[in-house]
Formats: sequence, C-alpha cells, structure tokens
Amino acid sequence: MKIISWNVNGIRACSKKGLFSFLADHSPDVACFQETKATRDQCDEIEGELSAYVNLWHSAQRPGYSGVANLHRVSPLSHQLGCGIDEVDSEGRILVSEHEAFLLMNMYFPNGGSGEERHQFKMNFLEKVIPFFKKMERKKPLVLTGDFNIAHREIDVHDPVRLDGESGFKPEERAWMDHFVAQGFVDCFRLKHGDLKDQYSWWSYRQGARKRNKGWRIDYFFVSEALAPKVKRCEMLQAVEGSDHCPLLLEL
Repeated sequence: MKIISWNVNGIRACSKKGLFSFLADHSPDVACFQETKATRDQCDEIEGELSAYVNLWHSAQRPGYSGVANLHRVSPLSHQLGCGIDEVDSEGRILVSEHEAFLLMNMYFPNGGSGEERHQFKMNFLEKVIPFFKKMERKKPLVLTGDFNIAHREIDVHDPVRLDGESGFKPEERAWMDHFVAQGFVDCFRLKHGDLKDQYSWWSYRQGARKRNKGWRIDYFFVSEALAPKVKRCEMLQAVEGSDHCPLLLEL
C-alpha cells in the first residue's frame, strides 16, 4: 500500500502547480493533504480531478484556513472527522480513515507561532491528543501522518542553535515529541534512513531558503510499533514543488 502525505498550502493553488500530475505519476492508494484552505464545494475548478477518487474532507469553519482531506482509490471501511476536541475540530485538523490492517490519521497540528495565545492552544492540543491516539490504537494499529509543526531533534532543523526556542523548536514541543515516541510510535523516515542529515520537508519562501536547503523537518509518517516491520519505504520527495512543503511517501 502506498500513501502520500502533503501540506499543499492551499489545494486549489497547488492544483495549478502540478498536484494532480504528481498524483498520476505516483498512483498512491491514499493521498492525505493538509492545509487545504477550502471546502469540497469550493473546488469546482478541480472537480474532474477530484471525482476520480473517493473524497473525505474535514474543513475549518473559518473560510480559507487550515483543513485536511483524503483522496482514496478505494473507499475506506469507515472514517471519522475530528478527535472530539471541539476547539480543534472546528479548525479541521484530524481525519481518521479505517483500513483493513490499520487506522490512518491525517493531521495538521496547530502552528504556535502567532503569539502566546496560539502557543498555549498548541500545547493544550498536544496534551489532549496522545490519549486520543491511544484510545484509537486499541481498535487497530495506527499510521499517523501530516504536518506536526514541530522539528523533533537538532538534526531536523538547519540551524539548531539559532532556532532554539522558536515556535516549532521550543523545548516543550520537542519534549512532547520525546513523550509521543515513548508511547510506542515509530518515525518511519528515521527507521529507514537513520541519522541522515540535511533532510527537510519545509522551507520558508524567504531568502531562497529552499535552494539553499535551509529547512525544517516538520512533516512525518509515524506508525505503531506493531506496524514498524511492515514499513517498506519512507521518503521525502524534496524535488517536488507546488508548496512550501514537499510531499512524503510511505509504502507498507
């Protein structure tokens, strides 16, 4: 099974930059998008491309903001929009689809960089979401993917000294990632590639950061430990443009 995950930074904008040609080239069984910035009924201009898939959308109540969506080649067994945390679910941040051997969670974690209030919102979300993961894991093993808006280790940012304490690389965020991994979730990229350096999934649009590879690894595939032996391949497709993030690919 092949799964693509991509923060598209606006699905309509990304569609004009080759999104559906990319999907045609890679033929994923499921494509998980974050930061769609649209509802399904706002996508008339890409209706033909979308209609080739089974669509699942969890959009934010606020127009043009946040949102996640899945495109499936075959309908999942079931799905769930949100995690039961009202203030998070109103922003369209989690979509769960059930497959034969696992539950797939497409997630767009809050960005805490716009002030103390949003940082606290993010930390409250982090505190509540692991119990949700563990509850869902009792049903089936998990595949968790998306934009976590956190770089876990120093190796995951281009300048860990200068960026120490910045949103997305704060000590308390990184400590949460440590705790998350300790709960039995395996980072698929590191599982397959070890401590390979200079591997990033997001680059600022400023100062030619992408050409200079001044990036952050904040997009992930994690799996429950029970699924780790099934991970065949996990890549960050860094040559693919169309967003300030690159797509991720997981093969199970």
